[in-house]
Amino acid sequence: MDAFFASVELLRYPQLKGLPVVIGGGRRKVDELLLRGPDGTEERERRFIPVEDFPLLKDYVGRGVITTATYAARQFGVGSAMGMMKAAKLCPQAIVLPVDFDEVRRFSRTFKAAITEIAPVMQDRGVDEVYIDFTDVPGGQREGGRVLARLIQKSIFDKTGLTCSIGVAPNRLLAKMASEFNKPNGISIVYAEDLQEKIWPLNVRKVNGIGPKAGERLARLGIETIGQLAAQDPQWLIGHFGKSTGAWMHRVAWGRDDSPVVTESEPVSMSRETTFDRDLHAVRDKAELGAIFTDLCLRLAEDLQRKGYVARTIGIKLRYDDFKIATRDHTADIYTADGGTIRRLAGQCLKRVPLDKRLRLLGVRASTLARLGEEPVLDTRSGRRNVGAGDGGAETGQLF
Repeated sequence: MDAFFASVELLRYPQLKGLPVVIGGGRRKVDELLLRGPDGTEERERRFIPVEDFPLLKDYVGRGVITTATYAARQFGVGSAMGMMKAAKLCPQAIVLPVDFDEVRRFSRTFKAAITEIAPVMQDRGVDEVYIDFTDVPGGQREGGRVLARLIQKSIFDKTGLTCSIGVAPNRLLAKMASEFNKPNGISIVYAEDLQEKIWPLNVRKVNGIGPKAGERLARLGIETIGQLAAQDPQWLIGHFGKSTGAWMHRVAWGRDDSPVVTESEPVSMSRETTFDRDLHAVRDKAELGAIFTDLCLRLAEDLQRKGYVARTIGIKLRYDDFKIATRDHTADIYTADGGTIRRLAGQCLKRVPLDKRLRLLGVRASTLARLGEEPVLDTRSGRRNVGAGDGGAETGQLF
């Protein structure tokens, strides 16, 4: 999907179309303020709210990061995962709106349903991206797949008013890269014989799976493009990156990927986390941290319940003011999706991390998942004590 989070906001506020807009930051209260107007009286229609009434990025204060930005904002160098304060220096005139997760999820479900009506073999890859295998879709091969791609674009636009960009290729690896070639609202087709012309000139970071650290390490070795990576001897790559990663790098540089489109996959974990607007201390900000921690646990429980899962392992994540990260987890003798139980299990984890430094981020994670009603039978003869209702509550409260 093209600038998905921002595009959803432009449907709500069409007067912002063509303007630099960034999505990110704090909790969603901006709608209430905008609808009340500057004098706080009559409610206004969203589409008639003057542009000058919207909050500007230059006035943002906090540690939020950008989820996405309109293409007008990207021209100033603003992009996803960039700190809001840094982005404000590049494009102070940008309008800033927080994420409306409920609305985004609604549009996500709608565009995916539009796709599966045409091409049912679809793999969900997050809120705004999918893989589609249309090998067996009637007419799917016409014009190399372009006809079907246009049909999918039209169906999505008719049902949501949103645009998407589609990459068509022999495998997922190349299709992912091709989807970025012609944004927004573009279609790009890559054949196997296009590898040297269209893929090899790209930076190695364009390969899905080569992240910042691997990219920096390759650059230090004099490898910046996919073509340069393809020119390396496989044993040389294995010597520098290990047997598995080195062999994989050589394969993907040559455009080889036999991973299938998986229509159903079980999640490995679910998590909720938040970055604070200011550093918080476990003692001096105990009440505030406690409320945030409880809210994260309850939201995580809601996620599990909504998707029909229970979890056996609950973990926490802390990022301190020096950016160091601490994680702990606890595997119980029960499966649960109960908010109170998750809060207590997460509290047990808190007892095992140092809380002498101020905190920037707090997160809660559920793993060892099972579908509700399909939980494995657990052997509790080991004598490990369950952490359930009423267990450890008072001690945990001494932390947050």
